[in-house]
Amino acid sequence: MATIVRTKEGNWRVQVRRKGKYASQTLRLKTLANEWAVETERLIDLGGEPSSHRIRDLRTIADLVDLHIADLHEVGRPLRRSKQAVMEALKRDPGATRIDRLDRATIIKYWQRRAKQGAGPVTLSVDLSYLRTVLTHAAAIHGISVDTESIRLARAALTRLGLVGRSHERDRRPTEAEIEALLDYFDKSINTIIRWAGLSASRLPPMRQEEICKIEWSDVDLNKRVVLIRDRKDPRRKDGNHQKVPLLNLTGFDAWHLMLEQNVLTGGKRPLFPLSSPICWHRLLARSTTIGNR
Repeated sequence: MATIVRTKEGNWRVQVRRKGKYASQTLRLKTLANEWAVETERLIDLGGEPSSHRIRDLRTIADLVDLHIADLHEVGRPLRRSKQAVMEALKRDPGATRIDRLDRATIIKYWQRRAKQGAGPVTLSVDLSYLRTVLTHAAAIHGISVDTESIRLARAALTRLGLVGRSHERDRRPTEAEIEALLDYFDKSINTIIRWAGLSASRLPPMRQEEICKIEWSDVDLNKRVVLIRDRKDPRRKDGNHQKVPLLNLTGFDAWHLMLEQNVLTGGKRPLFPLSSPICWHRLLARSTTIGNR
């Protein structure tokens, strides 16, 4: 049963209690309050969970993306940088597409355009997975009618076209000659990020740029000569996934010495490896690829 009352501010507050479930919303017009009450009661009758959002206000894919982000913030799970970037891209295009017009052909067309712009199979596969997550979230949490089957069919088609796929596992380690060529390149660079990346790529477990740039002097254990890498990338758990990485002196490349050197260069200020321009990072990757292909 729905109860609608006018607030002191002149708005209309509607409350729905039905089959042991409760939902409320404050709207500007009484007609909107009545519509929301009817939609909410219908959703509860269908076995769904009541939502604080008006279903009729959610018309486009961008609306569903915003809904997904808002729900995650509400439960204390804000998006991280990479996923946030993907969500913003989905809001731009195909964000303008109406929910009821998102079909297999529309998805394939958009992903083909992204491929022509230079996006690789792994990137496109991740983007498609996030779109499916947004649609599934809307259906499961808010009872919104969406076509998730189109995602499955589009993925099958895009896979056959070679536009989406999995990343390739590394099948070998760098040779000594390749490592020496990289270190020679790093030694000539004054950019601290590139020098540390050279250390990481050649002697330590792989690290991401974000992990490198978060290292603080307090993370360095002077007695054990290890560095604590916080929130390391993990497919299931990143928050609190701290790992200790040894700073070894192998084959003439002294990681510990580099760490001490950085402490002097930064004056003990945090972080030890200040965030550098992404351009430098991409130059490193390009240089590594060039050396690896020789």
